Amino acid sequence: MAATVIDIIQHIREHQDAALYQDLHWDGTFEDYLALVKENPQVARNAFQRLHDMIMSFGTHRYTEYKKEITHFSFFDDPIGGGRDAIFGLDLPLMKFVQVIKAAAMSYGPERRVVLLHGPVGSSKSTIARLLKKGLEHYSRRPEGAMYTYSWVGEGLSSLGVPQELTESGAERVEESMPCPMHEEPLHLLPREYREMFLEEANQKLPDERKIAVDGDLCPACRHVYNQLMVKFDGDWTKVIAHVRIRRMVLSEYDRVGIGTFQPKDEKNQDSTELTGDINYRKIALFGSESDPRAFNFDGEFNVANRGLIEFIEVLKLDVAFLYDLLGASQEHKIKPKKFAQTDIDEVIIAHTNEPEYRRLQNNEFMEALRDRTVKIDIPYITKLDEEVKVYERDFNNRRLKGKHIAPHTIEVAAMWAVLTRLEEPKKVNLTLLQKLKLYSGKTLPGFTEDNVKELRKEAGREGLEGVSPRYIQDKISNCLVADIDESCVNPFMVMKELESGLKHNSLITSEEQKEKYRALLAVVREEYEDIVKNEVQRAISGDEEALQRLCANYIDNVKAFTQREKVRNKYTGEYEEPDERLMRSIEEKIDIPESRKDDFRREIMNYIGALAVDGKRFRHDTNQRLHKALELKLFEDQKDSIKLTSLVSNVLDKDAQEKIDVVKGRLIREHGYCEVCATDVLNFVASIFARGDVREGRK
Repeated sequence: MAATVIDIIQHIREHQDAALYQDLHWDGTFEDYLALVKENPQVARNAFQRLHDMIMSFGTHRYTEYKKEITHFSFFDDPIGGGRDAIFGLDLPLMKFVQVIKAAAMSYGPERRVVLLHGPVGSSKSTIARLLKKGLEHYSRRPEGAMYTYSWVGEGLSSLGVPQELTESGAERVEESMPCPMHEEPLHLLPREYREMFLEEANQKLPDERKIAVDGDLCPACRHVYNQLMVKFDGDWTKVIAHVRIRRMVLSEYDRVGIGTFQPKDEKNQDSTELTGDINYRKIALFGSESDPRAFNFDGEFNVANRGLIEFIEVLKLDVAFLYDLLGASQEHKIKPKKFAQTDIDEVIIAHTNEPEYRRLQNNEFMEALRDRTVKIDIPYITKLDEEVKVYERDFNNRRLKGKHIAPHTIEVAAMWAVLTRLEEPKKVNLTLLQKLKLYSGKTLPGFTEDNVKELRKEAGREGLEGVSPRYIQDKISNCLVADIDESCVNPFMVMKELESGLKHNSLITSEEQKEKYRALLAVVREEYEDIVKNEVQRAISGDEEALQRLCANYIDNVKAFTQREKVRNKYTGEYEEPDERLMRSIEEKIDIPESRKDDFRREIMNYIGALAVDGKRFRHDTNQRLHKALELKLFEDQKDSIKLTSLVSNVLDKDAQEKIDVVKGRLIREHGYCEVCATDVLNFVASIFARGDVREGRK
């Protein structure tokens, strides 16, 4: 054990980055800082500019969906945390959010607003805010995200009555120091007229949309020190500034530097000093006045979050009077600490709230000022099946589970039901809710174009703002995984049963009508699952590659002879015969090729083979997707009787049938992710369907 501890210590010693530590703890004179800004004006960016640059630093990629170009921001994949907080399926809302941040960074107006993330419970609002805070912390540690603040240093500060920290080396006092309590921008120390002259020169390196503007003035505590030193040195600014030490600033929520979080508490106990700081009553006797900045703690959330970001959790739960500080902070970038003049701040204000609270805001005439200062961004539930699946696969996958296996399609079935509850009924009479889900997921349906899907999205204005939360699904899957049963595998029927039984006690679903609707949607999902597993078993039964290739070759030989008006040589008799129309139609009918279209389809196949040959490619049974599906269904039809799947129900199997069943089961395990238990279960389930005579050849 001791050796292991020594090894760990040695490993830390060898891998610690001394150079990075030195960079993050850089300090220098005010003159050094002016040189830094002149060389790279970006170090003096405001909070919105820094936030936008942070998001963009992780890269983007563009794609087109329903004829609309959408930008995906890689930052929201959570590369910092390895994807633990990744946001799925919300590219459009996130694109709108980043557009607001970009406009604020360019000083077009949103920088004077509260950015309000609005959506139902569990729609990733808190996760987005958490990602932004984590991103800013990470970015401030990188060279391109470097930012700086300052401390007052030098002997004699204590003689001015300035509260100071002592920097010590052993028992020897090195110097007196008072860090700026609000971590403000060092350029505030430049008189305004000289600040503008300096920035005008520094900004010549930057394009118009990237120019730096440093607004605001010193905080009360630093203003007091500044004024005292100006008096001491008879107005000699150069001697005053010699008492300033610039240092690198690293944002940290844990250390309360540049990142603040405010969560409303009991209305009777709310106190605005939590936002703007409070009087230090122990020091009033020392300094004699409540309005002396030396007797004040500038440690409210607005003070702490200066230069960075503040998150308001469930902001609309705050009392109306408590929101007054928020109004000035957003519009004027100023806060009003008790007993002090308005104090400048530079921070992004991110708030989030849910639907009922937002409706209360709309109906409250006393909140009109807040509504006017708010930019609302809807963060809805995911309405794409594959993206919803990713949410649950992150937490429930067979790599993370201990002693349990999740059967294929279990997560998919739960996600399908969740998405269906969030979709609005389509207005088109020939479109079901399930078909709408498939269209949203990128699948094609006859008679529906991209324009139709775009129209469906447009007419459903509140889609995704209601429905079942992902948390409900996660809770029910978790219940199945820890249920005290002997089963080693969780299958879709267990999850569907848990989802339905949970509706009785769900505190968010109070309407009986809504519960009945959700139960009906579970029936739709169950029917869809039956079709999925029947097709999967069919593919497993017809999964003999050699048999599929032989059937394909036979079909192509006949199609070639048919299109070229030739005869086909019978391999057994050696005689030439007419193309086997019965064989060709038995395959084509599996994918609904009507009699009137058979000639066109066959010519299409031959043209496809010819085009492949020109490119030097060989045609295989799985090269053309439609034909491959038809061949699988045909082979399944030919083989299902010989395999005698229906005899599974009676548990009476001869040795030959058992061997064939084992082959099918092996394919399900190897190719589709089943385990021995769920492969047996799904074969029994499909066998029971066939035994009832409920045989359909899959969804066309």
